[in-house]
Amino acid sequence: MKTRMMMATILLIALSLTLNAREPMKRFGFELRPGVSMSTTKLGDADLKTGVGFEGMFEFRVIPNASVYAGWGWNKFGSEESFAGTNMDFEETGYVVGIRYTYPLNESPLSLFARGGGIYNHIEVENGGGDIVEDSGHGWGWQAEVGVDISMGSSWSLRPGLKYQALNRDLEFGSEAHSVDLNYLSLGVSVSRSF
Repeated sequence: MKTRMMMATILLIALSLTLNAREPMKRFGFELRPGVSMSTTKLGDADLKTGVGFEGMFEFRVIPNASVYAGWGWNKFGSEESFAGTNMDFEETGYVVGIRYTYPLNESPLSLFARGGGIYNHIEVENGGGDIVEDSGHGWGWQAEVGVDISMGSSWSLRPGLKYQALNRDLEFGSEAHSVDLNYLSLGVSVSRSF
């Protein structure tokens, strides 16, 4: 037992000396991610047009290559014909939480990243005038993204990436309930600042 304690103490001292020898790690960051979204399934019986979306996230770096993030997102898809009527819009909004891992490529300003987490979103159905005609209520889904982190200096980065997002909710119209899957790929470029 004493040997394990001594080894753990030596390891902790060596680790703290190594971490102190590096440039101080910037622990906080903010990321803005606009993107275009392509549905991978029908929403009920609706063929969705290409959509647009946006996410804003705060992140906290727990170790040099891994961060936790939390934020808010919005995506909008149009449909000419659907169970909800003609020329309806489907908006998905809500919250995102997860973990992002970055893999540096030697001394290059490029790194690879992967992130994954949960979403707590809802789907609003809007008519052509922008009035909400149905709301699914919030529920859990998930997202995963891969991409490249391009360092633009000590605090700024561009992060082009491909994200997959999945959400299942129920929408009611009159006496009919529709269980719908909003699954889509989103291609976007984030602008990130760390501090």
